[in-house]
Amino acid sequence: MKTKILFLCTGNSCRSQMAEGWARHLKGDVLEPYSAGIEKHGLDPLAVKVMAEAGLDISGQRSKTIDELPEQTFAWVITLCGHAAETCPFFPGRKFHRGFDDPPRLAEGAKTEEEALAHYRRVRDEIRNFIQTLPDALDEEQPA
Repeated sequence: MKTKILFLCTGNSCRSQMAEGWARHLKGDVLEPYSAGIEKHGLDPLAVKVMAEAGLDISGQRSKTIDELPEQTFAWVITLCGHAAETCPFFPGRKFHRGFDDPPRLAEGAKTEEEALAHYRRVRDEIRNFIQTLPDALDEEQPA
């Protein structure tokens, strides 16, 4: 039986979408991943672009709020940003926080798309490295 996990971020546009995509690709045999946001900001096209560069198509995923998820009991809710960790509603199951920088915010001052994409690529790779440690890292570390 696969472990159901929810990746939660503020807007479900970038980090949580990347995490869901990586989890499906790298750990689909042991994890059943979902993603959602406290709010809904739409799927970030630059997140889609950098994931495609890594060979993953997340263009079919959609931005959604927690309320739009099917009734689920998640073994783990993994918050990927401070705002989501602070405002996460109650979920049965265990919570874990692993914060990542916000690529859209970092890219705001970028002079070129290539400069902006560098932030997205770095965070994409950090999220991939984290996903590769799942689910073992959840049991080894203290939940949030």
